[in-house]
Amino acid sequence: MNIGFEALSENQLRQYIDAETVFAAWQKAREEALAVRGSMRWRELRGKNTLLRISTTGSQKVLGKDTVELHELYDRFMARKTALQSRVKSLGAAVDEHQRLNRALRVGRAPAVVVGILNAIEQSGHAAHIKTIGTHALFAYEAACGVRIAQGAMATLDVDLFFDTRKRISFFTQMHKLNASFLKIIQKADPSFHVMEDQKHTAINDKGFQVDIVRRLAKDGDPHPLRMSESEEDLWAVQIPKAEWIESAEKFDQVIVAASGEMATMRTIDPVSFVRLKRLVAVDADRDPMKRPKDILQADIVEKLVKDFLPQWHAKMRT
Repeated sequence: MNIGFEALSENQLRQYIDAETVFAAWQKAREEALAVRGSMRWRELRGKNTLLRISTTGSQKVLGKDTVELHELYDRFMARKTALQSRVKSLGAAVDEHQRLNRALRVGRAPAVVVGILNAIEQSGHAAHIKTIGTHALFAYEAACGVRIAQGAMATLDVDLFFDTRKRISFFTQMHKLNASFLKIIQKADPSFHVMEDQKHTAINDKGFQVDIVRRLAKDGDPHPLRMSESEEDLWAVQIPKAEWIESAEKFDQVIVAASGEMATMRTIDPVSFVRLKRLVAVDADRDPMKRPKDILQADIVEKLVKDFLPQWHAKMRT
């Protein structure tokens, strides 16, 4: 099969590189700002000036009575908080400008709903637990190569999100602490998402776009069945075979851009593992025969991307 790619123009490539740099810096600043969430406050307790640490939920923790060391701690905290807030605000304005330029230069074409979902997951603090797999991973690979894959290979109305159950304890601890649900997280991208009655692992929006939550076959104490939070209305993660290929793959993080210009970091599996997994799935006796041609096509496409544009991965393709 003759597989070709459409290269981005020099202006588009330059804009993408600049936008990616600024977006990554903004995300890093936001992450650092999480360390100084909440506030500190001096308050008189039992007749003594006392330093309190106040969380974002309003809970308070006594740090101690009035001392030189606590005053220095308070000053450092407030100085760092002010500096990070200023940096996040400044970089946020730069991101907004780059998103306008992305749109004007038609840099991106990833579905806006996918970009919104990835940003909602990132902002919830759960990005480390979720990988985008399947067709939508192609947007990360083409962005890394500065090209566009033929639209036919990308067409799909669902995104598969892999939940890494090896990290489930920290995930569920945070979900419980924040009284959150995975459904509520993706509803920040589109409030119309709701869980399908006959497919509890699938959320669908009013335009028919679906989000599927998948996981490995239960082992090593994995709960089964597995709901993504304590909420009775939340999604359930469905087991899939060959998930060990996803778990063992190297992570591949890449900024993707929507047609609207908005950006998000997609975490997926490395392209070599994607190729191997697609070829393995394509010959599986249980695979839907209607999906096998697309599995093979996507494996061929990504293999050529690796060969032509990703030399750092090409050597691993031959091992």
